[in-house]
Amino acid sequence: MQSAAPEAVDLSKEPQSVREAYGLDSPVTRHFGRNCLLARRLVQRGVRFIQLYSGGNEGPRAWDAHDDLETNHRLHCRETDRPIAALLKDLDQQGLLESTLVLWGGEFGRSPTAEQGKGRDHHARGFTMWMAGGGIRGGTVYGATDEFGYHAIENPVSLPDLHATILHQLGLNHEALTYRFQGRDYRLTDVGGKVITPILT
Repeated sequence: MQSAAPEAVDLSKEPQSVREAYGLDSPVTRHFGRNCLLARRLVQRGVRFIQLYSGGNEGPRAWDAHDDLETNHRLHCRETDRPIAALLKDLDQQGLLESTLVLWGGEFGRSPTAEQGKGRDHHARGFTMWMAGGGIRGGTVYGATDEFGYHAIENPVSLPDLHATILHQLGLNHEALTYRFQGRDYRLTDVGGKVITPILT
C-alpha cells in the first residue's frame, strides 16, 4: 500500500472535465466531490469496499436536522447531488457500474411532523434508501409509505431484508452464514431477512 496509495489518491492527473463533473471547482461540492472521485479511482484499482460520509465533514452542520430541516437539507443536497451523479455516470462510462453496488442511505429518516417548529425528529418507520449498479434494476421503486410518510405500508423492507439483498449481490447466501452460540442461531441478518428479488436484474 505504501507504494500504491500515493498514486491512487493523486487526483492531479484527472482531466479538467472530470474534475468539473465531480464539482472540484466549487467550494460547495469540493469536499464530497473529492471523496466520490477518489472512490471511483479505488474501484478501478480493485478496492472491494469503500464507504463515503456526507455531512459534518466540513462546516458546522450534519444531516441531523432537529432545528431547521429545510436549510440543513438544502445545504447537504447541494453538496452531494452533483458529485454522486458524477460518480454513477463515471462508473457507468468506465464499464464499472454493473459490477459495483452503490448503496445510499443513513441510519434513519426524518419524521413527517415538525419538531421545534422547523426541525424534524429521527424516524425509522418509513424512509428511503437507494441502490444502483451491481445487478440492481434501474428505475425501480419498491415500497411506499402511508399518505403522511409515517409508516411503510407497501412492500416494507426490514434491515435484515436489506442486508440479505446486499449479501446476495455480493455473492453470499446470508442463510449459510448462520452459527450457533449458547443455544441461539446468529447471522448477519439476525436469523431473518429475505432477498428483495423484484429490484434485481
